[in-house]
Amino acid sequence: MDELLSGCRVLVVEDEMLILMMIEDMLADLGCESVTVAATVDKALTLIEEQAFDAAMLDMNLSGVNSDSVADALAARGVPFVFSTGNNGHDVRDEFRDRAVLRKPFKYEELADILTSLLHS
Repeated sequence: MDELLSGCRVLVVEDEMLILMMIEDMLADLGCESVTVAATVDKALTLIEEQAFDAAMLDMNLSGVNSDSVADALAARGVPFVFSTGNNGHDVRDEFRDRAVLRKPFKYEELADILTSLLHS
């Protein structure tokens, strides 16, 4: 299962440091070329403007701030993304209902499967 995401550039938008570190480790194990992180909506939007990403993981709630504007920016650029949330995931806006939702805590295999299908569909 190693190197499934070899050469991929992934944006991870997550405000919880321990979860972020876990995700970075998982993505490194999957062979990602680069993992760029943002803990705030503003930082994520800036990164999306400045860099190209193959895929993204987007926490639905960043320190109490809804991340819909980040989802909009990713969708506008055609970047496939998956939501991650500690909630039930039912608060996804209608236009993003077709997006995958990873429920925290998630396993390595779940992350691998979802990102592999995002990138190879």
